[in-house]
Amino acid sequence: MTKSPNVTFNDGQQIPQLGYGVWQVEDDVAEKVVGQALDAGFRHIDTAKIYGNEAGVGRGIAGSDVDENEIFVTTKLWNDDQGYESTLKAFDQSAERLGLSKPVDLYLIHWAQPDNNLYLDTWKAMIELQKQGKVVSIGVSNFPEEQLREIIRETGVTPAIHQIELHPYFNQSKMRQVNEELGIKTEAWSPLGQGGDVLKEKVIGDIAERHGATAGQVVIAWHLAIGNVVIPKSVTPERIVENFEALNVRLTDDDVEAINGLTKADGRIGNDPVETMK
Repeated sequence: MTKSPNVTFNDGQQIPQLGYGVWQVEDDVAEKVVGQALDAGFRHIDTAKIYGNEAGVGRGIAGSDVDENEIFVTTKLWNDDQGYESTLKAFDQSAERLGLSKPVDLYLIHWAQPDNNLYLDTWKAMIELQKQGKVVSIGVSNFPEEQLREIIRETGVTPAIHQIELHPYFNQSKMRQVNEELGIKTEAWSPLGQGGDVLKEKVIGDIAERHGATAGQVVIAWHLAIGNVVIPKSVTPERIVENFEALNVRLTDDDVEAINGLTKADGRIGNDPVETMK
């Protein structure tokens, strides 16, 4: 079976570069599709407290024939739980819902929420969770550059990974450069642009035709080619398999450059991390 390549964090741990995301998946459905993703070859599952499906993810892992120790599991702290003590408590609750018999592989602060000014205390709590051995690696998601540099400066601990909105219409070249400078891996959420117009782009369609691949596979292959950790989501069994098989698509440098050229200044779909979510 094809295996995802691994990416090595600044703490020495490794993460499968291609993972499976479960945003907007109901808890009972998550149990089923996580099992299907593991059957397809995925060994990296990405969830979050706010998704409401940590328990389903845990049941999917427990019900799989794949050894739990071979599966990399990420979850995230929600905004309401930011703060030192509340982060420690929220993590324990997430871990209980997941029901793993091992530490959580990766725990992320889901959004910086700059105006609330709790992200630094929250990061200190993440460091404590790692020291306690409850979490193997710690990172962030949706952090502006200013707050990202601040937590590193104030604690001396650099996030292992930074998960951000990233797709061909919004390729985040500047933030990817910042992450690289700081020794942080970049992870893409909404990597397929939420299945919108990006998959209908002629540039991508032409590349797909040349490679005998689908548009979605080409976009995933582009993420892998530029070094992103990528977590496409689907609840369709055939699409789950198709997404994993994107590992077999090898783009040329010209293909990658053509897709890089699709980025737009206004290509963001989700919230801007600079703003605090109400």
